[in-house]
Parts: sequence; structure tokens; C-alpha cells
Amino acid sequence: MAIRDIVTGADNPVLRKKSREVRDINKHIHTLLDDMRETLKVEQGVGLAAPQVGVLRRVAIVEYNDEYYELINPKILTATGETIEEEGCLSVIGLRGRVKRPEKITVAYLDRNGKRRNIEVTGITARIFCHEIDHLDGVLFVDKMISETENTEKGE
Repeated sequence: MAIRDIVTGADNPVLRKKSREVRDINKHIHTLLDDMRETLKVEQGVGLAAPQVGVLRRVAIVEYNDEYYELINPKILTATGETIEEEGCLSVIGLRGRVKRPEKITVAYLDRNGKRRNIEVTGITARIFCHEIDHLDGVLFVDKMISETENTEKGE
């Protein structure tokens, strides 16, 4: 496993491109997932998408409340309710803001073994999933930000 550099800057073209679907889950995807998890731990974040480490593939991870998810080709199937909460991002250093997201979502994805899965998540976990899936489409939280909250040293 390796720690990868985080791509930063809301205007960085890598972060603004749409990621390509993963067609073959192979050792390169497994290495990417493992490296992303190691990077997330070092950065003390709760989610990370492949574009944030410079890889334009539809891969994201979420680690929150002792739960860990590896999402390959994730797609939001349903979204209900709404909540407005503060968000930050490891790729947008020093900025936090309030963003409207669904309260509950159902997501279809492939796991690292290529098995199709559906999961329903709520609250902050749903927020993190939405944030990371947005990254795969070149969308950053600043694009959806209602208002800035506070500047910080590091993103989330």
C-alpha cells in the first residue's frame, strides 16, 4: 500500500472531469482501493474518490463510524428527504460550507470482488456517499454550497 498525493484546488481540471466506468476489477483497482484507504487514514478524512488521487475512474471509499465501504461504479438509485449541513473536502483546503443533500439514499455499486450490491444509507453517511459520488462526476461541494461557514487549515 502507498499513500497517494491529494489533488487540490477547486479549479484543478482533474477534479472537474467526469470519471470513467470501471470495466475490469483487477489488481490495479485493488491497489487503488488499498492506497486510497491508507491515504484516507493519513489525511484523517471520511471519504475519498479516485479523482482526488489523480485517477479518473469511478471508484470511491467511505469510512465513517467504524464502517468501511468500497464503491466501484456507484449510482444513486433513490434519494429522499433533505438536510443542510456543513461540509469540507480534502481537495478544497481551508473552506467549509453548508450544502443541501438528501437525508436518505439507495446506492447500487460493485464491491472489490465484482459483486453487485445495493445499500441504503441515511444522515451523515448518505451525505458522505453523495459528496464522493459527486467527485466522480467532476462536481465539488463548493458547486452546491449555500453559504460558507468557516475557513480551516485542512478539508474533511
